[in-house]
Amino acid sequence: MNKKNFFSLLLIATLSTTTIAQVQPLAPFQPGERACFVGNSITEQGYYESYIWLYYMLHFPGRRITVYNCGIGGDRAQNMLGRLDADVFAKKPTTICMTFGMNDSGYFEYLSGNSDSTGKEKARQSKLYFDTIAQKLKAYTTAKKIMVTSPLYDETMKNPKNYFPGKSKSMEIIAAFQQEAAKTHRWGLVDFLHPMTEITLREQRRDSTFTLTSNDRIHPGNAGHFVMAWLFLKQQGLAGKPVADIEINATTSKVQRSENCILTALSVAPGNIQVDYLAGSLPFPQDTISRIWENPQRQADALKVIPFTEEMNKEMLTVKGLNNDNFLVSIDNKSIGKYTGEQLGAGINMALLNTPQVEQAMAVLWLNEERMALESKLRQYYWLQFNYLKEIGLQFNDNKVAMDSVASRSTRDWFVGSKKDNYRAARYEAVRAAWQKEMDVLVNEIYKINQPRKHTIRIVKAN
Repeated sequence: MNKKNFFSLLLIATLSTTTIAQVQPLAPFQPGERACFVGNSITEQGYYESYIWLYYMLHFPGRRITVYNCGIGGDRAQNMLGRLDADVFAKKPTTICMTFGMNDSGYFEYLSGNSDSTGKEKARQSKLYFDTIAQKLKAYTTAKKIMVTSPLYDETMKNPKNYFPGKSKSMEIIAAFQQEAAKTHRWGLVDFLHPMTEITLREQRRDSTFTLTSNDRIHPGNAGHFVMAWLFLKQQGLAGKPVADIEINATTSKVQRSENCILTALSVAPGNIQVDYLAGSLPFPQDTISRIWENPQRQADALKVIPFTEEMNKEMLTVKGLNNDNFLVSIDNKSIGKYTGEQLGAGINMALLNTPQVEQAMAVLWLNEERMALESKLRQYYWLQFNYLKEIGLQFNDNKVAMDSVASRSTRDWFVGSKKDNYRAARYEAVRAAWQKEMDVLVNEIYKINQPRKHTIRIVKAN
């Protein structure tokens, strides 16, 4: 991409972010919330909405909610309209989050030139179907609605693959009418497109190969999904909510601050401080595994480009009044590090250390991953129902004829073929019901083990 287009996108991203930022913050999810995230393959991948739910599991352990993945790969607004009743309303949601635009704006059409007219026509077609969606959403009065703009198509990364010049402008038009619908109907709005574009352009000025997506310029990696989760949580007004914040004054032997936690049995003696600590939340663990196929990004990579730790993952331990000797800090007799009195006076973030709390949170993360893997099997089943079996008149029949048709089509259609083996089991209602029961068991277990536990913190002068 030439410099003119680069800085044009930067200007669009900056101005649009300013406009979107004026939208009122959303209310956080409340106990019993049933939130459906409706989208395309980016939603079907499952990570951004799973990270959102994981944050709630950890930060609000007593506030049980349910998050549904209602994404289907390849979907445009037209496809989403066709499955609102069977795939979304059927779940009886209390909140519907809807995102589209990546597929609506087209792909290879831009290679033939006339990108402006192509993009405008694609956006016009998308809006025709969205207008009907909007009426159906408006009539579904039992749920709050949140418009979510698409994550970016990375038109500026240094990479020869999938370069469709002008596609980003069409996505901008689609984002604008999504924003207008939210304003008109008094719905919520979360913007992924403009902040992600702004972050991308900022980082590409340092490294031209940087991306929050992948080599296809379309699908975010784990880091991109985590940025999306952060943007959603931020719009819900959750920035500035610490895991816990402790401040002890060693000179006066008093607790100066105990935000979102309870401190008891404080004991202060020369070179030895001890306190019992019960937080109201668990920290968000840094996941260092690449979890999306053929994408090396890790969730932890996102922490280099967004202030998630500073805004949403601070479990601070501060001790004032210490001299500048070295001190050993332990939790439940487990060493978590050696610090000077000056460092403890400035505060250490326990959310970034190997503490019992982080280990407890990591168990929640892994259980949530298991839940998500089962949900992915169900989403593959629904992909076949809406993207293939519906068009041949066999939707939800799930008989031998349907199985044979899937097997036959799979020999010439990679997308169908990739879901064929899953469908062999998923077409049986009893199997799907068992998967759902397994998911329910995992969620029940999560809401047992995510309850914060009392710990004993000791700060002892090092020999």
